[in-house]
Formats: sequence, C-alpha cells, structure tokens
Amino acid sequence: MHFIWSLIVGGVIGLISGAITSRGAKMGIISNILAGLIGSAIGEGLLGHWGPQLAGMAILPSIIGAVILVLVVSAIFGRAKN
Repeated sequence: MHFIWSLIVGGVIGLISGAITSRGAKMGIISNILAGLIGSAIGEGLLGHWGPQLAGMAILPSIIGAVILVLVVSAIFGRAKN
C-alpha cells in the first residue's frame, strides 16, 4: 500500500512542478510520477528532509527538486530538437 501511496504523491508533486514550469501540458501521467519520484530524491538530497511529509517524501524539497529536474530535462530535450 505504501508503494501506491508513493506513486500518487509522486504524481501530484510532478503535476505541481509541471504547473510551476509551464510544461505540465506536455508531460503525461507517467512523466509526472517519474518527475515527482526522482525530483523528490534530488530535492531531499540537496535540501534535506524538512517541512511536511507524505509517503516518506518531504513535500517542499520534493517540489523544488522536481522543478529543477523538469527544467533540466526540458533544456536538454529542447536543444536536441533544434
């Protein structure tokens, strides 16, 4: 059950990061979940485990990490298309 809860929270974090970066319309549900889960690891690695937590993820550092991830991935794939 914890795995499903982590996927849901990761998806919401990815959705929020997509909305902040204005790239949410281009991302699908799998991309949102991956951005949330990987962004959570990045954010907590850089900023620590502070703030409110859901499913073992610190929400604020996770959102910041996911925003960083979405911007970096968008920059890499945006340049590759040109």
